[in-house]
Amino acid sequence: MDQGMRLLVFPVKDLAKAKALYRELLGVDPYADAPYYVGFRTGDLEIGLDPRDQTAGPLPYWEVDDIRRRLKELVDAGARQDQDVRDVGGGKLIATVKDADGNVIGLTQSP
Repeated sequence: MDQGMRLLVFPVKDLAKAKALYRELLGVDPYADAPYYVGFRTGDLEIGLDPRDQTAGPLPYWEVDDIRRRLKELVDAGARQDQDVRDVGGGKLIATVKDADGNVIGLTQSP
């Protein structure tokens, strides 16, 4: 069963400044701290900072049990595939689609 929105990724230009701000805002240290991604866990939500992402705003990711099946179902329902399934490390899979208005929706599957 899908678990709902579990990850929110913010595109950032200055990773060090963003990391300091979100550390203060969330009151926790990052669990992942790399030049390409900084991740914080707060409750059931992961907040990610991505210096490579060029989207206009935060990108929500829904945690799903079967990413390939859900990706196909969303495309069949009218979404346009934006990014195919890829492993971002440790077996964690992500993919994105766009709705009819161009909003990006992320999917993630944990190992």
